[in-house]
Amino acid sequence: MPDLGGYLRKGSTVLVVVAPGQGAQTPGFLTPWLDVPGIAERLEWLSLVSGVDLLTHGTKSDTDTIRDTAVAQPLIVGAGLVTLLSLFPHPSAAFASIGAGAGHSVGEITAAVGAGVLTAEQAMVFVRERGKAMAQASAVTQTGMAAVLGGDKEEVIAAATEVGLTCANINGAGQIVVAGTKAQLESFTPPEGARVRALEVAGAFHTEHMASASATLGRIGNALSTHDPRIRLISNSDGQVVHDGRAVVRRLVSQVAQPVRWDLCMQTMLDLGVTAMIEIPPAGTLTNLAKRAMPGVETLALKTPDDLPSAWKLIEKHGVKSTIETSPTWRLVIAPAKGIFRTADVAFAEGDSLPPHTHVGYIKTSREEIPIHAPHGGTIIEWLTQDGDPVSPGAPLLRLHPTEQSF
Repeated sequence: MPDLGGYLRKGSTVLVVVAPGQGAQTPGFLTPWLDVPGIAERLEWLSLVSGVDLLTHGTKSDTDTIRDTAVAQPLIVGAGLVTLLSLFPHPSAAFASIGAGAGHSVGEITAAVGAGVLTAEQAMVFVRERGKAMAQASAVTQTGMAAVLGGDKEEVIAAATEVGLTCANINGAGQIVVAGTKAQLESFTPPEGARVRALEVAGAFHTEHMASASATLGRIGNALSTHDPRIRLISNSDGQVVHDGRAVVRRLVSQVAQPVRWDLCMQTMLDLGVTAMIEIPPAGTLTNLAKRAMPGVETLALKTPDDLPSAWKLIEKHGVKSTIETSPTWRLVIAPAKGIFRTADVAFAEGDSLPPHTHVGYIKTSREEIPIHAPHGGTIIEWLTQDGDPVSPGAPLLRLHPTEQSF
C-alpha cells in the first residue's frame, strides 16, 4: 500500500486531547484545581452522582486509598471532566478545535463525554459500576500486572504468552503491560534488554479475569441513551475511529476484558496528521509515551491551572475543526482507519435506500481489511469518496438522508 502520510496531512494542524487511565493518579493532584471557580462545586456534584467523595480523594487521601479500583476510576474520570470545562469553558468551542479525542482504559469514558456520546452524569454512574465490578472480579483470584520496559516487542509478547500471561496494555514506545495470576507473573522471564516493574493494581485488568465485570457493564450499557461522537473518537480496542454512539458504548463494555492497544491509537493519531496533544489531569503518562512514539508532535500535560495559558495557546495554534460535521453524524458513514477505500460487491448509487447496518465497502489497511457499514441506514445523498481512493481516519465516505428506519 502506498504511503498516504503526505496525502492525509497536506500541511494542516490537528489537535488531539487525551485522557489518562488508572495509575496516573497521585495524592493531592486535584488540590491546585480547587482555586479555579466552579471546580469544587462540580466535583461535589459528580461526587453525589457517583457516590464517591472526589473532593476528599483528590486532595487529602493517601496513595493506598486512591489505589483502590472502586475509588481510582471515578476519581480519574471526574477529574478529567471538571478540568475539561476549564480547558473549554464553552463546550461547543471544543468541537471547533479538537481534531480527535482518545482515552487510555478508563480514560475512554472521559473521552466519550468530551466527544458528546455520554453525559457527565451517565459517565459517573457507569464508571462507578465499572470500578466496583472490576474490584469484585479481582477478588476471585490472586492476579496482578507488571510493566515490561524495553526489549523486542514480539519477544516480549512471546515470553508472556508462553507462561499464560496476557499483554493487557500494548502502549508503544517500548512499554507493554502483562497481566495474569500471581504464579504466572512470578514465572515470567523477560527477554534480553527488557526489565520488569510490578504495578500496584488490584487485579489483571483487560484480561479474561475481568469477564464478569464486562457482563455486568453490558447490562448497564444497554440502558444508556447515547449520541454519536461529534469529533473523531479513537478506540483502545484497535485504534479505529468510531462514530456510532452505540458502538462506543459496546467498546467501553468489552475493553474491560480486552487488551488496550494504545500503540494503535498513537499510530492513528500519526495517520491523522496530529501536530499537538493535550493530556488532561491526572496528566503526564500519555504525553511521555507520545514524546517517544510520536516525535515532532507538540505535547502538553495539563497538570495544574498554571498550565492553562499554555494549553490555550496550543489550542489557538493547532485547533482545527474535525472533518466529522457537528450535525448528527448518523447522516455520515466515515472511515475508521487510514487506507484505501473499496466499495462493496453490490454497488449502491445516489437515491438508493439502505437498511440499517448495510455493508457498503471496506478499508484496506497495511494490517487488515475493515468492513464498513451504514449503522443507521438511510437514503444515499452522495458518495464523498470513490473506489480506490486513499482516505484518512474519520474521513466522510457517504452522506445519507435519514428515513424512518434511521431513528
